Amino acid sequence: MSILDSDSDGLGLARRHFFDSLTFPLFAIAFLWLVHIWQMVHDFDPGMYGIMSRRIWGLRGIVTAPLVHGSWKHLASNSIPLFVLTFLSLYFYRKVAMQAFWLIYFLTNTAVWLFARPVSHIGASGIVYGLVAFIFWTGIFRRSLRSIMLAGIVILLYSGMFMGILPEQEGISWESHLLGSLVGIFVAYLFKSELEDDEVKNQAGTISDDQYSEKKPFLSADIFDKTKLQRALEKEEEVRRQQESSDFFPPFWNQDKTW
Repeated sequence: MSILDSDSDGLGLARRHFFDSLTFPLFAIAFLWLVHIWQMVHDFDPGMYGIMSRRIWGLRGIVTAPLVHGSWKHLASNSIPLFVLTFLSLYFYRKVAMQAFWLIYFLTNTAVWLFARPVSHIGASGIVYGLVAFIFWTGIFRRSLRSIMLAGIVILLYSGMFMGILPEQEGISWESHLLGSLVGIFVAYLFKSELEDDEVKNQAGTISDDQYSEKKPFLSADIFDKTKLQRALEKEEEVRRQQESSDFFPPFWNQDKTW
């Protein structure tokens, strides 16, 4: 009965973690759509809330730029990957996911304000690229089986997005994409040692196996020493036999001359 209770508890925890990981992505996407509806109702220019590079008034875009979009198509194209990637981050990297998200959010937008073209940059695509890079490079840096598999899934789903970092694309903030990707790599490296509980257990199991193999090698460590010892004993035995033989048949020059 205790085994069944344990399985039931584990299933309940997994289910709760799954739904907890959905909460923030759903809230974020709902908020983006509400902002866009408000934008459509009041008919304001979203560029006023974008990141205008190296302009004082454009600093507010560091906070507001990912919240505004140029069209429904623009919003929809960012909503799906933002939802999926945020959910994956929260589900598989719960210890660092929220910290990573907000670091990607603010560092990407700050980098755009510092280095991008002097135009208004809007939309959440820079955050999307940052999350793709974060999940992929976390798998590379941590080198755990789960992280590598997750990285492979992400690169399979969103490999086509890498065309978005190429420069001189009209109407596309390729700088946001490129800088977001670089920030995502940096954040993945920053949190590479913040392992999840199951990753720690897996690494501990690997260390234990290594230690076991060290304690029980395929060949004993003193095999060659034993061979040397055996050779020394054999040599001593040969010398002893020669000595006995010489004592039994002494050479004539050592015998007493009685004739």
